[in-house]
Amino acid sequence: MLKKRLIFTVLVLTLVAVTAGCGSSHKSVQTKHSNDQSAPIQQSTAANKEQPLAPEKNPVGDIPDSQVFVKYISNQGGYELKVPEGWARKIRGSDASFTDKFDGIEVKISQSAKAPSPESVKVDQAATLQKTGRAVEIKSISEVTLNGGSAVLIKFNSNSEPEQVTGKQVRLDNEEFLFYKNGKIAALRLWAPLGADNVDQWKLISNSFRWL
Repeated sequence: MLKKRLIFTVLVLTLVAVTAGCGSSHKSVQTKHSNDQSAPIQQSTAANKEQPLAPEKNPVGDIPDSQVFVKYISNQGGYELKVPEGWARKIRGSDASFTDKFDGIEVKISQSAKAPSPESVKVDQAATLQKTGRAVEIKSISEVTLNGGSAVLIKFNSNSEPEQVTGKQVRLDNEEFLFYKNGKIAALRLWAPLGADNVDQWKLISNSFRWL
């Protein structure tokens, strides 16, 4: 009888020890899993952060008053506009860009069921610029009337893309005009080093945009 009680006691103590060990092991796995979840998010946030550059003291980037402009027509995109003659061109379907050093013009076509408004642009296009652009600072969002019709204008500053050879970056002044017609948005963006004087040239370019 005594022998049976002794065996029973040993079995109970063994079962308690095993149960306690399993509970302790399960708790440590949960803690490790929680730590692994947070680490990649913190690293991703830090990697995407870029500080605004100081403006150039003597910025180059003025488009000369003598600059000749030529008409560019996109049959696929269904629009036309005037661009500086001699600038490098990149055409991708309905999208087009024209660049010269740190100056540039870009048109991107997208689909939309509704025409943009300053309110919708604030939570859509402007928010996207801040998330995906380089140290973007939105200055203003307004509705404007141009020769080609009404548009929503976003004015913002950003850092440039690094120059391919030297890696140099500058602070940019940007204006993006959002034109709408028949379910399509044409985003016309103009940029130049912050402080450059291109008021008249940018006015000419933005007023030359037409839907075909």
